Amino acid sequence: MFLEQSIMDLKGVGEQTIKKFNKLGLFTIQDLIEHYPKEYEDRRKITKIQETVMDEENNIIATVASRPEVMKKGYKVIVKFRIKDDTGSIYVVFYGQPYMKNNFIVGETYNFYGKIRRQYGCIEMESPEYEKVDNGITQKANKIIPIYPATQKLSQKVIRQLIEQALSLALPEVEDVLPAYIKELYKLKSKSFALTHIHFPKDDEAFFEARKRLVFEELFLLQLSLFVLKSEFLSRSKGISKKVPESFKAFVEYLPFEFTGAQKRVMKEIVKDLKSDYAGNRLVQGDVGSGKTVIAAASLFIVIKNNQQGALMAPTEVLAKQHYEFLQQVFEPFNIKMALLTGSTTAKEKREILAKLKSQELDLVVGTHALIEDNVEMPALGLVITDEQHRFGVRQRLKLSEKGQTPDVIVMTATPIPRTLALILYGDMDISIIDELPPGRQPIKTNAVDSSYHARIYQFMDKHIREGRQCYVICPMVEENEKQADLKSVTEYTAYLKEQVFPHFNIGLLHGKMKPKEKNAVMEAFASGQVHILVSTTVVEVGVNVPNATVMVIENAERFGLAQLHQLRGRVGRGKHQSYCVLVSDSKNKVTKKRLKIMEESTDGFVIADTDLKLRGPGDFFGTKQHGLPEMKIANLYTDAKVLKEVQKAAKSLLEQDKDLSLPEHQGLKVKLLQTIEGEQMHTAL
Repeated sequence: MFLEQSIMDLKGVGEQTIKKFNKLGLFTIQDLIEHYPKEYEDRRKITKIQETVMDEENNIIATVASRPEVMKKGYKVIVKFRIKDDTGSIYVVFYGQPYMKNNFIVGETYNFYGKIRRQYGCIEMESPEYEKVDNGITQKANKIIPIYPATQKLSQKVIRQLIEQALSLALPEVEDVLPAYIKELYKLKSKSFALTHIHFPKDDEAFFEARKRLVFEELFLLQLSLFVLKSEFLSRSKGISKKVPESFKAFVEYLPFEFTGAQKRVMKEIVKDLKSDYAGNRLVQGDVGSGKTVIAAASLFIVIKNNQQGALMAPTEVLAKQHYEFLQQVFEPFNIKMALLTGSTTAKEKREILAKLKSQELDLVVGTHALIEDNVEMPALGLVITDEQHRFGVRQRLKLSEKGQTPDVIVMTATPIPRTLALILYGDMDISIIDELPPGRQPIKTNAVDSSYHARIYQFMDKHIREGRQCYVICPMVEENEKQADLKSVTEYTAYLKEQVFPHFNIGLLHGKMKPKEKNAVMEAFASGQVHILVSTTVVEVGVNVPNATVMVIENAERFGLAQLHQLRGRVGRGKHQSYCVLVSDSKNKVTKKRLKIMEESTDGFVIADTDLKLRGPGDFFGTKQHGLPEMKIANLYTDAKVLKEVQKAAKSLLEQDKDLSLPEHQGLKVKLLQTIEGEQMHTAL
């Protein structure tokens, strides 16, 4: 099939070009035609030179009035020439491109599109896009031009030309998987129309029609797949009822702290699931520090005391080990036998753990994705808990739960997910929210500043360290990168802080490229107070608990999503002292400023997540690829809520009349779902 062929098969694509496309995750013709524009330039309006607007993009048709000259300004080489129309004249300037002088002929007419600025008393259009006007005809003037997500060295012109070429060849092969009756009922255009006009819309109406069709299909496939998975889960979910043991009261009293009202409410909901004859399937959402691990411990206790086994899966070894140590501490007096199983477990230890799990000598196993390997057998598995679920796919969650006789499933996450998104991504689950922090927790004071504040930030850190506290400094990168020299690199920055700013304090370095042993040694030194300042990448985002740390400085804060900034901020504020978060960014971007303002104003993870979804769309917020669900390339769950409602209605109605998609008109949908959804589960269900 042409759609499955490599982009290399298009005319004009060489080794260097294909590497750039691959960097964007684009490999096949299908990938290319589904690489949708992020915005559009409306070039239907031609502006006269006299009417151009300063510091904005202008679209003009003008004649070259002077010969292009190459000149030097400091160390810069520039090409400059004058253009005119019947209302006036301005200069055009290109920087660092001396060859441009050969591209323009005096007396010829061109279409120029670019920003106009006043420089040294002259009005100039800087490095515009341009094309020659032949007999009054141009390729781009009077059109809506797509602007695509791209890498630094891949020009819009190349992307546009190749997408145009791919569409002309691929459209006859594009399959329209939506049944005709659904298109008619919801007034949707054909797939070919949608693909053509999302890339090259002839007018506003064509664009809206095209987008509606593509959004509908994307959400429809997502919703169908969730409904199918949910019905499959329910059809096999006759579980084993559990009783709350008498020793549960003693366990709760032994805990080092009392349950909050929110924890009690969530615990009641879980106990109801455990008592039921049907296997529970619940998502527990709670902000950083709200006490989800205690809920996990209490739930596991009930199940183990009903002579069943429990499993807790975490995304990283650091987090798995932290959970294991906490559970060991709270289960100590209650004769619960447990083991830790991760990638670092030796082969000999692993064999022993697997044998004991199989013979039911072990009550509980805590680990990473090593738990879902085929050789892990747990005949009495009664409860599966996965922490930070968004790091695992639907398939992984199901694979772990299939190890027992339909165990109860609890998914925990500290990533606050807006309800619309939660209902889509966890459409097969009940949702519980821990919306209360333990007593004594003070809100973290947050400030967004630019890099001119560094001296004051260092004084502030110095003061806190001298008072016996500790600090985090977060950077987005590990090594110096030539092209992005303004970004703080962890290694360089650590050296700078050690030598120039804090020679009298101990500074630790933590990043993803370090070996697990090195990471653990640094974290333990920080936790024990030997290290005063920890400079790190986002490795500390999940599962590091140092109550004595009170200052969090995040460099290049514009590089992080709001949900991620919120997670990082949650590393401080875990003890009795007032904590602070400083977001450093020199970005002038309006959306960035708005996002950092939200961080200053709110410590509510759900408000932040909702804003993040609104400003950035779901693709960035929550990589749906990780779920084993179709990836969202165009839909935005925030702005497309209305379409989502139509989609849910349409998907429900379709499955009511044809639950295994066996009717001829549903064959295309069935094939598409089987291609898109990972794992055996969908194949079993259909």
